[in-house]
Amino acid sequence: MNKWLWDQVNSIYERLLSEEVTGTPTHVAVIQDGNRRYARQQGDEAHQGHRAGVQTTEQVLEWCYQIGIKELTLYTFSTENFKRPDKENEPLFDLLCEKLREFADSEQVHEKEVQIRVIGAINRLPERVQNAITYTTTQTQDYNQFVLNIALAYGGRSQLLKAARNIAEDVEAGDIRPEAIDIGMIENKLYERPIRDVDLIIRTGGGERTSNFLPWHANGNEAAVFFSTPYWPEFSKKDFLRGIRTYEHRQNSWKRTRARRALALLHSLKTQELPKARAIATQFQHSLPVSERSDKNNPATTDSAETTTD
Repeated sequence: MNKWLWDQVNSIYERLLSEEVTGTPTHVAVIQDGNRRYARQQGDEAHQGHRAGVQTTEQVLEWCYQIGIKELTLYTFSTENFKRPDKENEPLFDLLCEKLREFADSEQVHEKEVQIRVIGAINRLPERVQNAITYTTTQTQDYNQFVLNIALAYGGRSQLLKAARNIAEDVEAGDIRPEAIDIGMIENKLYERPIRDVDLIIRTGGGERTSNFLPWHANGNEAAVFFSTPYWPEFSKKDFLRGIRTYEHRQNSWKRTRARRALALLHSLKTQELPKARAIATQFQHSLPVSERSDKNNPATTDSAETTTD
């Protein structure tokens, strides 16, 4: 198939996918995998693959704006990446400095009020990268229309361990009581500013694992996961929309499951539990096939199934 025809097919498919998108995730997290393999495929050095990947990052930001996503987290450099040779990491650190400052000074970033944050063990990064991080986060710290989290020197379990130790220190100091520890407290200890629960994880490059990425916010929220074959520099809007569609299917499946469970329980619940079950069934039954929805004789929608006592 010649390139012109292939581009036309992709354009039509992309348009169809765009029309199918009816629900938008609030927070998407992306594992940008495949930059180095892309570079090797092109006969280039690893850092050239990372530079090609930055162009995809800028495109993904625009796609997020277009469909109404509010938060994007990019897994850019893990704690494991420190094991790579300096000749590979140093050009990447230079690229990070360049692009962080470029984002901070971008008219588009300021027009769209993008708040840029960096999460991870920042103190392990070279000083020049830390300075670029400080500049970028300071320039955008007052914005709240869109949040871009960049995970650098990041490890999900390391973040959880750090939070647990901080809480243990507060307990030992008598600042908090063990019984006062709750979800909100842990989330406040994980990052300087709150991060929304992750609705969708996208991983490029063909890998089928989430690599210790945002375990508290993704696993705890049962996030949908989309594994995409193209390397990050090759990741297209078509691939992105397919990921969004995966999220929608996951949400619809979850709603159907909730509705079916609620309807199944209605006939065996105690009287005082019926109102809650009815509310769940009513809220989600629209996601079921018509044949499974309750009718006027179903206790989910009538008062006759509820017994009252004086």
